[in-house]
Amino acid sequence: MVSELRQVVKAFSLQRGDLGEVNVHTSSLGDVEIVAVKIGMGTRAAAAATERLLDATTVDHVLVVGIAGGVVPGVEIGDMIFPSRVVDHASGAEYVPAGLAPGAASGTLLTSDELIVDPHELDGLAGRGVVGLDMETAAVAAVCERRACEWSVVRSVSDRPGEVPAGVVDLAGADGSPNLGKAMRFIVTQPWRVPGLVRLARNSQRAANRAAASAVAACTRP
Repeated sequence: MVSELRQVVKAFSLQRGDLGEVNVHTSSLGDVEIVAVKIGMGTRAAAAATERLLDATTVDHVLVVGIAGGVVPGVEIGDMIFPSRVVDHASGAEYVPAGLAPGAASGTLLTSDELIVDPHELDGLAGRGVVGLDMETAAVAAVCERRACEWSVVRSVSDRPGEVPAGVVDLAGADGSPNLGKAMRFIVTQPWRVPGLVRLARNSQRAANRAAASAVAACTRP
């Protein structure tokens, strides 16, 4: 999303550019050339953005960077997730990331277009080893594996189990930018939710910053 990309741009000191019709941010980190692109929100947008990027330039390694919902009780905001596998909730397809992230890989990252908020379902997922929820990584992984491009993922926890109200995903467009009309209606009809939304925005920014810092570490470690 825009908020996640902003932290990546800052962490890598990236400059705006383009690759044909693809809007990107670029820079170098030592002998590593960095190209960052916003993939949007949801599996369809993520797959399409990944296809466009791989069509536009030669990529040695794709690194998915961003936030994720926490699943395991006791998780803290900003905790890092380096999953040992990524699972598509809709199809059950499993993907194994390359060992690029600066930490021991463990647990499952579950990708779903639906926001999972039911406590019983979250408990069941935690019991099956799921440590985080996102809406894009499995789609990126599917494209990368189909096109023989190595990939990894670093995610940081932006919310604890039960903290995100149902319907909050509808407050953003496909690229993750706020849908101001829906946001205003949400606030007017459910004003008691406002403090929670403010807290979620603050925690999301903190998590995005941690994820971006981990991405830098991943690209600079020997």
